[in-house]
Amino acid sequence: MDPLVIIGTGLAGYSLAKELRKLDAERPLVLLSADDGRFYSKPLLSNALAKGKEADALATASAAEMAEQLQAEIRSHCPVQALHPAHREVELADGERLAYDRLVLALGADPIRIPFAGDGADEVLSVNDLADYARFRARLEGARKVMILGAGLIGCEFANDLCQAGYRVAVADLADQPLGRLLPPESGAALRDALAKARVEWHLGTGATRIDRAGDGYRATLANGETVEADRVLSAIGLRPRTTLARDAGLKVERGIVTDRLLRSSDPHIHALGDCLEVEGLVLPYVMPIMNGARALARTLTGTPTELVYPAMPVVVKTPAHPVVVSPPPMGSEGNWRTEVDAEGTAGFFESADGALLGFALTGSRVAEKQALTKRLPAVLAASGRADAA
Repeated sequence: MDPLVIIGTGLAGYSLAKELRKLDAERPLVLLSADDGRFYSKPLLSNALAKGKEADALATASAAEMAEQLQAEIRSHCPVQALHPAHREVELADGERLAYDRLVLALGADPIRIPFAGDGADEVLSVNDLADYARFRARLEGARKVMILGAGLIGCEFANDLCQAGYRVAVADLADQPLGRLLPPESGAALRDALAKARVEWHLGTGATRIDRAGDGYRATLANGETVEADRVLSAIGLRPRTTLARDAGLKVERGIVTDRLLRSSDPHIHALGDCLEVEGLVLPYVMPIMNGARALARTLTGTPTELVYPAMPVVVKTPAHPVVVSPPPMGSEGNWRTEVDAEGTAGFFESADGALLGFALTGSRVAEKQALTKRLPAVLAASGRADAA
């Protein structure tokens, strides 16, 4: 029997492999990794500096240890060149063709790279995996100030972490507030002010247009004409699902690799999971969607077709200077934010016209209300009852 092949050894690929082994200890299983295949928790990358963690300290198991634990073949430093769905084969970079019974694309996502002008544009850093984090830590040696491009979730987490680690930080974003896509204005202002007290220098409502070298550091020129000098520049503008392999193989791709509720792509023998996945218009690059998807897909792949269901899944933003928990309203929801503000934090409630709670945003001490409010929220992706044979 040809193996089940998983491309990717990030959280999605390894979580699926673990869930599969709970249900089937014997099925041949191969994981292909473009990197060294070590297991680590990606969310830890954005709050490891203040804890003094080197990259190696974040890895909890080697590829060999994971292979033994999972009773699987794990091929590290094994990039995939192409997919051949008609033959059920994966073509590796060395020309080998690996046959599969079922294939799972757990490819992850790439940092969005803006083509800045300037002779320093190619030296802008990003952190998307363990190797990136190791390079970033090495480049921070001797640095005192870091410029962060982007005030979304990752940008805010790195800003807080860098400040805690003793660096000066400047952050630029086109939005008028941090976490502009997630928080109502009052909550965004509370986070902005708290991080400002932690020594974050904000440049909001404007973005960088060019990055030039300036001595041993860089000068960022912003759209509003301001310039910011820093020793290092970190891009945290966002992520784009990795879809090239799927698109080149003729699979349906929109923002991500499009699947049905059984996580089947347009080829019934190929599934997708994690940050590269798009299901019913949703692309959710967070931990809980991955875990829910891994459990459902493992059952489907072991003979019990199980549709993907997303319950309410609040996102915890790691900004200790001002904690944030947010559960955005479902896509397309109609309603308005109602926000309560006090000296210790904010609580935003996204409510429909009839007063139903559809989402929330909590900051500061109000994050303690997370559990009670989550129980009142609708599912992000409710059960449809349409699951059929895999």
